[in-house]
Amino acid sequence: MGTKQTHIHAVQQVSLLLRAVLLFVVLCGPQHVASDSDEAILTEWEIWKSSHGIAYDEMDDMQRRVIWEDNKRKIEDNNQGFFMGMRPFSMVMNKYGDLTRQEYQVLQGARIDAQFAKRGRIVSSRRLRNVAKKLDAWVVDYRNMGYVTEVKDQGYCGSCWAFSTTGAIEGQIYKRTGQLVSLSEQNLVDCSKSYGTYGCNGAWMANAYDYVVSNGLQSTSTYPYTSVDTQPCYYDSRLAVAHIKDYRFIPKGDEQALADAVATIGPITVAIDADHASFLFYSSGIYDEPSCNPNNLSHAVLLVGYGSEGGQDYWIIKNSWGTSWGEGGYMRIIRDGRNTCGIASYALYPIL
Repeated sequence: MGTKQTHIHAVQQVSLLLRAVLLFVVLCGPQHVASDSDEAILTEWEIWKSSHGIAYDEMDDMQRRVIWEDNKRKIEDNNQGFFMGMRPFSMVMNKYGDLTRQEYQVLQGARIDAQFAKRGRIVSSRRLRNVAKKLDAWVVDYRNMGYVTEVKDQGYCGSCWAFSTTGAIEGQIYKRTGQLVSLSEQNLVDCSKSYGTYGCNGAWMANAYDYVVSNGLQSTSTYPYTSVDTQPCYYDSRLAVAHIKDYRFIPKGDEQALADAVATIGPITVAIDADHASFLFYSSGIYDEPSCNPNNLSHAVLLVGYGSEGGQDYWIIKNSWGTSWGEGGYMRIIRDGRNTCGIASYALYPIL
């Protein structure tokens, strides 16, 4: 190695060492190093409110700040473990920072007892396996293949079920026609209540599919999203751009069948347990929440692929909380055959 290269190498080593020391001081030093005083935290709170256009009266402000500080501590605790290599994902403060657990649950919207979840016909796992074997796909990512519309934002409405449903239908229409059309979640929110959905109060996705089988669906451009469920249905069948004949469920809890379905069919509608602060404030990495319960299905998302990093397999899910959440609106979640967070507990796809 030449003298110049040796010098560059030495500088890089010193730089890495300095970063490690700084990280140690920030994460492991006394509390006053990270935030000198209550004044510093107060300033952070004011900055956070300002950046999200939030204002409260004095009493509400105190209560909200307590919630926000508690969430901030959870995020910092997780990230200390992440930077020390003991946690596989990072968290970040976001627009949901001052929500209580009850308010956060509104965002989820698949919260109806899973025992009574509407189900339908189940696809044969053997048939899926036989087709998937021929493809032998180690990595699948439909974002790179044209199947997936932009990341959307459901707002403060528990309509995730509608976004999960439209996403899978959008993928199948693209597969058949080569045209990617954004479908209307608001159409489902407003019009499918007689099929057993509850607008901003959640639903099971099979009920939403039932509506589309019977009626079809408009595009977002002709039936835009409002994030409320108080307006009347104004569906016009002449403007429908999506029609499906039926839908099929993946065998419950079967991750291999789910992977085979993703590889051979396209994006899949799934429900997961998202009832954790770690999910709400997820930022990057491979999500692995030890207290996830595969039977507590609280949130609907779209499964758009799978892959592997550093020897760890993962699923790729598309959320409906905007691009500022997670990895540009997406999450990688651990895939290890344990049906983590119930990703294979309630999974289905449309048939055009």
